[in-house]
Amino acid sequence: MADDVATELPGDFAGVPDAFERLWTPHRAVYIEGARPSEDAGEDCPFCAAPGKSDADGLIVHRGELCFVVLNLFPYNPGHLLVCPYRHVPLYVDLTDEETAEFTALTKQAIRALEAASAPMGFNLGMNQGAVAGAGVAAHLHQHVVPRWGGDMNFLPIVAQTKALPFLLEDTRRRVVESWPT
Repeated sequence: MADDVATELPGDFAGVPDAFERLWTPHRAVYIEGARPSEDAGEDCPFCAAPGKSDADGLIVHRGELCFVVLNLFPYNPGHLLVCPYRHVPLYVDLTDEETAEFTALTKQAIRALEAASAPMGFNLGMNQGAVAGAGVAAHLHQHVVPRWGGDMNFLPIVAQTKALPFLLEDTRRRVVESWPT
């Protein structure tokens, strides 16, 4: 019996059913295998580059003194916003007290603007700090503000490698800017 086990190769088990259902998403490998942004500020960092562009070109919906709010270029849902400090820092604990206060205030204003612009039923808020925690741009801190509606999740992105977004980014940006609390 030991000889039988020793001669079986891992490939011999391909296609053998087990207790797991799997959804294969090879298109997501770019987030795992892709080049990581430099720890240094500069042109490799999209959050350092955005403030140097016009609001429309940079997808910026609001500029504060120490932080800004930008649309996510690859949104989970329409209106997916990112709150970012201008300063290139990777971790929340790296913010100054003043930056933390504005970062928090802009997060609250982003929620109010999205409520006025599109009446979501809820929100996901979060920061992924570090590449292993899921941060796509680990070198520059950013908080996600994702509006949610009942039934907004489906298998289309996995099965068809397609994300259904009912509004163009520039239309979403315009709606959020017009709804930003003053």
